[in-house]
Amino acid sequence: MLHPSYKEMIEKMNETRNEGDLPIQSRYSLVIAAAKRARQINSGSEPLVETESKEKNLSMAVDELFAGKVHIIEDRDKEASDEPLPETDDPEEF
Repeated sequence: MLHPSYKEMIEKMNETRNEGDLPIQSRYSLVIAAAKRARQINSGSEPLVETESKEKNLSMAVDELFAGKVHIIEDRDKEASDEPLPETDDPEEF
């Protein structure tokens, strides 16, 4: 069994979402966000949380999602979704 489970992650992320963000209702959005963040970490982006899985980028991305350091936002402009996200000190948003 994976920890955290999809159900736990969805509940936690809905609790920590920003005002105006859509509630997360599907596992698909979690998988896409974790994969996208793992690619960013693989490309050199610094991890936002300390984790035991220092060499596993996907595990780090899942830990960031569960900790509320990464947020999933609605993609209002489909063309802009291919551009990389800028790095900031604020929690990442997808």
